[in-house]
Amino acid sequence: MLITSLDNDKIKEYIKLKDRKYRKRTNTFIVEGMHLVLEAYKKGIIKELILEKDMVVPFNLPTIYVTNEIINKITTVESPSKVMALCNMLDNTNLIGNKFLLLDGIQDPGNLGTIIRSAVAFNIDTIVLSLDTVDLYNPKVIRATQGMIFHVNVVIGNLAVIIDKLKSKEIPIYGTRVDYGISVNILKNKDKKMYALVVGNEGNGISEDIMEKCDEFLYIETNEVVESLNVGVATSIILYELNK
Repeated sequence: MLITSLDNDKIKEYIKLKDRKYRKRTNTFIVEGMHLVLEAYKKGIIKELILEKDMVVPFNLPTIYVTNEIINKITTVESPSKVMALCNMLDNTNLIGNKFLLLDGIQDPGNLGTIIRSAVAFNIDTIVLSLDTVDLYNPKVIRATQGMIFHVNVVIGNLAVIIDKLKSKEIPIYGTRVDYGISVNILKNKDKKMYALVVGNEGNGISEDIMEKCDEFLYIETNEVVESLNVGVATSIILYELNK
């Protein structure tokens, strides 16, 4: 099917998916570019392909062909790809594994995407996003993950409740702070086998009620010139150390 009109109902639906509320209402989102489409295909969550006319891809899936003008209306980037896909949101609700990363109020899409990539690289089993963390399906987050969003269990929920569940399984809760606590590079190997690491908001850190639930605090040793690190960078360093 080739659609040429911006007034087509299906095209209007695609364009509305730029809005978080509409994504949540329909439980769908759009990925752009061959790499992300391929990762979504391997995950089995594509509802239909959206291709610029005359494009050919090696997937046997329902396909909608559109004009370049329509591609430019659907996209969220300046130089759009000719390959897109409408996807179902991931159905992740279980706390799986022994290594957890809990994100408390992360707001920047680029930071969240970076953190997800690092979590996959350093063998986190489950990522938990607080209810006030930036939308997992924000197009900037999706792009920043480089497809790694499809390679890790991501749960969205009330951090306080989830921490209590993890504590009931005797999983230690490590908070992160700029100073005090334990330097992450001297943590013992036995303390790296099972844990939940809590990372806080870019400006305010971990919220007070979550801070009170932490069993221990970790920090990164830096020289005196650097007051703090970007949350994506800091989280990546800590996860690297915990993976040693």
